[in-house]
Amino acid sequence: MTVHQFKPTEYHTTFGSHAPVLRIADGDSVNTTTVDARGYDASGEQVTERGNPQTGPFYVEGAEPGDAVSIRIDRAYPNRRTGWTNNVVAEHVVDAAYVTALPERELVTWEMDLEAGTARIAPASAVGPLAGLASLVLPLAPMVGCLGVAPPGGQAIATATSGTYGGNMDYRGLMAGATVTFPVFAPGALIHLGDGHAVQGDGEIVGTGIETSFDVEFTVWLHKDMEMTWPRGENAGYIFTIGNARPLDQAVQHATSEMLRWLQNGYGLSAESAGTLLGQVVAYDVGNIYDPAYTMVCKVPKWALTHLPLVAGS
Repeated sequence: MTVHQFKPTEYHTTFGSHAPVLRIADGDSVNTTTVDARGYDASGEQVTERGNPQTGPFYVEGAEPGDAVSIRIDRAYPNRRTGWTNNVVAEHVVDAAYVTALPERELVTWEMDLEAGTARIAPASAVGPLAGLASLVLPLAPMVGCLGVAPPGGQAIATATSGTYGGNMDYRGLMAGATVTFPVFAPGALIHLGDGHAVQGDGEIVGTGIETSFDVEFTVWLHKDMEMTWPRGENAGYIFTIGNARPLDQAVQHATSEMLRWLQNGYGLSAESAGTLLGQVVAYDVGNIYDPAYTMVCKVPKWALTHLPLVAGS
């Protein structure tokens, strides 16, 4: 097991089978950095084009289509003291009659106290219509907006959206301590990550979190011949599955179907038992509902699984 130190010099605005920037092995960890959604790095300099530029891809030795890779986010934290957001919610998350009441979109600058773990609107932005938020202080809750592998079929898919391969899911649960497992579609899996948010509400309904650059450390494990369709994950309290699609009910269907498969193939439950359990303990989280594909997360609390026999390979 090796800990790699990687300093990116190029970025990608698609998830795809790009030339790998580093080859890593099962159990290895990587320390690296990301730029913000507009391509600005830790020094505040724009070093690449805008559009959720991704660090990577990282090639996992031995990973082949039909396998899976797990990525544990060991650390994800801002590496500069400023970030930015939009200030207007998306038109499709309000009633049609309310759309005309929405103001013009502008950027809001935020200042972060990295030692205290807080963010507040910068004085230059906390004026006029935003003056009422001048004293607002938010706790940082850093998360990775984009995470995934190369899509199937040799595709290169814009970082604005998401699919079975992961992508721009903007799920608040993708923070330090979470492990996410993705099906492998290309040799080496080709892991991409980026789009760090210091804070973000459910849904990313203004199209941004507090966008900033990050220091990131992650660890990777390879699972040979692991059958799965949609991303799966776990944190301290839950196992979860992720569905990415539009309309929103289709994303729910993908996430729920993957959880039912996992409970049966991974925990040995019958279809009847899986449905009975899920019906009474399931929780759903909203990921991205701003971008072309929406994200829904289906969660089962770990306490409900403690008596179940984990099946090898799950």
